[in-house]
Amino acid sequence: MLFRSESKELPAFNIVGTIPGKTRPNEYVVFGGHYDHLGILPPVKGDSIANGADDDASGTTAVITLAKYYKKLNNNARTLVFVAFTGEEIGELGSQHFATTVEPDKVVAMFNIEMIGKPSKFGQNSAFITGFDRSDFGKILQKNLEGTPFKFYPDPYPEQDLFYRSDNASLAEVGVPAHTISTDQIDIDKLYHTVGDEIQTLDIDNIVATIRAIALSSGTIVSGKDTPTRVPKLER
Repeated sequence: MLFRSESKELPAFNIVGTIPGKTRPNEYVVFGGHYDHLGILPPVKGDSIANGADDDASGTTAVITLAKYYKKLNNNARTLVFVAFTGEEIGELGSQHFATTVEPDKVVAMFNIEMIGKPSKFGQNSAFITGFDRSDFGKILQKNLEGTPFKFYPDPYPEQDLFYRSDNASLAEVGVPAHTISTDQIDIDKLYHTVGDEIQTLDIDNIVATIRAIALSSGTIVSGKDTPTRVPKLER
C-alpha cells in the first residue's frame, strides 16, 4: 500500500494592538489569548467543526474587552499590548514568534487568559493562576482584589503541567513573569477539545466576573506601582 503526503506553507498571523504608555512607554504589559482551535474533527451527531468557544474564544473576548476598558481609561503608565495569538494548539507557534519580536526585559508582565467560560473548582468568583509560585504576580493580583468577593488561587492541577501548555510559556521561557489565568476544571471537562465546546455551554456571568477581576487586579501593574518578580529563564 502506497501513501502520498503533501506539505504546504500556510500564512498565520498574530493580531496585535497597543496603547502607548503615558509615563513609562518602554515598559510593556501584555494581555493575550489564542484565537485558533482544532479545526475539523471526526463528526459527532453530524457536527465536525471544533469552534473552541471556551478554548479560547472566552480568553480572546477578555483580551478585546480589556483593550476597550484601558483605552477608555486612557491613563496607563506602561505600554499595553493586546495579542490574539495564532497556532497555540499546534505548539504555541504564534507566541513563540511574538517572543522574538519583543525585548523580554522590557516586558514586566503577561496576562494569558485561557478558558474562563465555566466556574472553577473553587466556585463562583474565583480563578486560578498557573505558575503561582514562580513569581509574585499572583500575590499582586490578589492584593488588588482585597475587599471584593473574587479570589485567585494557585493552579490546582500541577500534574497537568499547565504552566508550559499555553502561550504564557513562550514569554516565561525568556524570563517574563507570564502566567495563565483560567477557570476550567480541566480534569473533568468533557467538552475540552471536542466539537461540543460551543457558546451555549458557557457561563457568561463567569466570563464577566473574571474579566472584571483581571481589570481590577492588573491596575497597579499597568500604573507602574507594582512590578512582578522575574521568572527564571528556561535553560536550554
